[in-house]
Amino acid sequence: MAQYFEIHPDNPQARLVSQVAATIRGGGVVVYPTDSGYAFGWAIGDKAAQDRIRLIRRLADNHDFTLVCRDLSEIATYARVENTAYRLMRGATPGPYTFILKATHEVPRRLQDPKRKTIGIRVPDNRIARAILDALGEPMMSSSLVLPDEDIPLTEPQDIRDRVGKLVDLIVDGGACGYEPTTVVDLQGEVPAIVRHGKGDPVPFEVY
Repeated sequence: MAQYFEIHPDNPQARLVSQVAATIRGGGVVVYPTDSGYAFGWAIGDKAAQDRIRLIRRLADNHDFTLVCRDLSEIATYARVENTAYRLMRGATPGPYTFILKATHEVPRRLQDPKRKTIGIRVPDNRIARAILDALGEPMMSSSLVLPDEDIPLTEPQDIRDRVGKLVDLIVDGGACGYEPTTVVDLQGEVPAIVRHGKGDPVPFEVY
């Protein structure tokens, strides 16, 4: 059964946050809160952990995952960002958005969209998530907490514990954080394109 930590949403306990980061570094899969619901998280270079997520969610080999960053300063390592796109992202982060960008050579091919060579990146507006990223010292991979044959993610920590407690290594109970997905914005072209409408306000990225 997974470890279960109750972490304060406004003042995350440093000792518990450090243990979450250590679990991720050690090859573990964790469940953690974001500004758009709970998600699975694991280390960026950990193929075994990623394969576990594919099994848990029964995902196809070409399913794209998201790279979660502390702030925009980390993004340049993993994605090519033009000045216009950077200004748009700066005005919307941290927040419930996922940005589709062209991946750099630093991103392993298995983490890129196989055809478009892109990567989805986000900077969540959640103190627990950002504290974990600070303790980890690098971005982590993430996937929505949606189980096979279900359309909406798990939202209640105790329900999450009952459903996936035997499948992951650690569950962070950070209280209620909703279930609406992020707004997905493709920033590869000269003008942004809304791929999915979600929690994030699409207005800053809409072209009239």
